[in-house]
Amino acid sequence: MVVVNELELTHIYSGKVRDLYAVGTEHLLMVASDRMSAYDVVMNEPIPHKGRVLTGITDFWVHEFRDVASALVSCDPAVIDTYVAGFARAHQFHGRSMLVRRAEMLNLECIVRGRLAGQAYEEYHATGTVHHMPVARGMQLTDPFDEPFFTPSTKAQAGHDVNIDLEEAADLVGADMVARASALCRDVFSRAAARLAQRGLILADTKFELGFVDGELVLCDEVLTPDSSRIWPAAAVRRGEVPPSYDKQPFRDWLDAIGWDHTPPPPAVPVEVVAVTSLRYESAYEKVTGHPLSDWYGA
Repeated sequence: MVVVNELELTHIYSGKVRDLYAVGTEHLLMVASDRMSAYDVVMNEPIPHKGRVLTGITDFWVHEFRDVASALVSCDPAVIDTYVAGFARAHQFHGRSMLVRRAEMLNLECIVRGRLAGQAYEEYHATGTVHHMPVARGMQLTDPFDEPFFTPSTKAQAGHDVNIDLEEAADLVGADMVARASALCRDVFSRAAARLAQRGLILADTKFELGFVDGELVLCDEVLTPDSSRIWPAAAVRRGEVPPSYDKQPFRDWLDAIGWDHTPPPPAVPVEVVAVTSLRYESAYEKVTGHPLSDWYGA
């Protein structure tokens, strides 16, 4: 039993960013911290407001696509309080907490790519493939794929996830499940990309977490956030060039620029880098949702 601001909650798990607590037998409380993870290593310095941004953007997309099943019950402190007595007074957790239904997680990372970037670009530049699958020749960085491309990876318990092709994914979860996951994720990606395009943004890629609730395949965890997605300002994208972005890629770029080798311990992050990164997350929230972060819970 873990006491969280005088709330007795059973701690289940702490990930790189989120802490998970049991709420009865059917629900969980997922709390997004301000911890910053890059290359699977957690930095020592938190990024102010980051947890609220991740939670608020997830809530935004779940409500935008109400017809898509999700594990999320509510982020509203008043609603959570009906499940966790006293939560309404636990102000430090407001805006960064999601009450969710327990789900049996799909053992697959479900990545959808609309543009060539990141690890996909690195592989393509070296071998002409993406997740070991052939794609069109002559592509450059930021080029769009003909259609949203489902590129799964393993869900590693330790170390890095491994990019795999569709046949390898079928070996893990079955061909029918790969087809279902691909259809669901590509549909949500396409609809989100269209919404973001209206705001002058490009959704380059994103990673979904899926699971089963009462036998239904649903969205779980974070949805289309700066930690799980690449989001670019459309007006600034130039073919073959690294674009500015509203995700954590610029933070990774800073780590690379200082020569860090991606292994613990993490480097010290200067206060100015922390401040710029925090502002980038806040800007992402406002660009995606159209609302100031000060309107979200926990301000």
